[in-house]
Amino acid sequence: MTSTLKVSAVQQPCNKDRQSNLDYSIAKIEEAAASGSDLVVLPELHLGPYFCQIEDTNHFNLAQSIPGPTTYMLCEIAKKRRIVIVSTIFEKRAPGLYHNTAVVIDKDGSIAGKYRKMHIPDDPGFSENYYFTPGDLGFKPIQTSIGKLGVLICWDQWFPEAARLMALAGADLLIYPTAIGWDMDDTPEERQRQLDAWVTIQRAHAVANGIPVISCNRIGFEYAPDAEPDSGKGINFWGNSFIAGPQGEILTSANCSEEKLLQGTIDRVRTEQVRQVWPYLRDRRIDQYGDLTRRFID
Repeated sequence: MTSTLKVSAVQQPCNKDRQSNLDYSIAKIEEAAASGSDLVVLPELHLGPYFCQIEDTNHFNLAQSIPGPTTYMLCEIAKKRRIVIVSTIFEKRAPGLYHNTAVVIDKDGSIAGKYRKMHIPDDPGFSENYYFTPGDLGFKPIQTSIGKLGVLICWDQWFPEAARLMALAGADLLIYPTAIGWDMDDTPEERQRQLDAWVTIQRAHAVANGIPVISCNRIGFEYAPDAEPDSGKGINFWGNSFIAGPQGEILTSANCSEEKLLQGTIDRVRTEQVRQVWPYLRDRRIDQYGDLTRRFID
């Protein structure tokens, strides 16, 4: 493997039909490959609007198998353009059994591996627990031709345990496909606090584990499927995708609304040097962490 890795993330709206959204994603994959990227990351569930705002059995019809129609297309593009792709798909595993699944496709067009979202939120506007079964593949990096990718999904990004376990299993970088936004009833001050917390926690994962982070979010306002026209009911996805180095330093970022192909270069040698200077893995007191497996210490 080369000492540097050129990576990209696609910040895009996902509020159109499946084919239009997929066409947009593919166009950005092509752009990333043409500029020499080794890896491109797409937002969480980029094939359509965020259907989890409400509970509706009809939405289960959006799910597809893996491999399936979308992965077949993405595998073809990956092989043609010699680029690694991270896509997130509503996976139909069996009747009545569905997952929110990240698929990693290698440069040869093969499916290198999958990650099924482990932490499933159940909040107003984010009724994912209705649709998704918690993942059962563990926190295991996916081996590719460019290294081990520690892929996690959205709500997973708030849990330091998930990032740490990926790092301990040898991940070369952490990747967070995301669909997160603001409740329009929140004040501007609260929205800013939420955004700041989101950026901070992910940069902290880079710092605490000494590895780069790619965070890829969607953008745009999406009405709730049951909302009346012009009601304002929905989610404004806040974008702000970024790529950070192993000390949490921002290599490139986007704002809250722009359609953008983010690109950055990761220096593997520097990542190793950072870990040598800040040896968190060496100094961990693993003999004292047993209580982490408890829900709460009374």
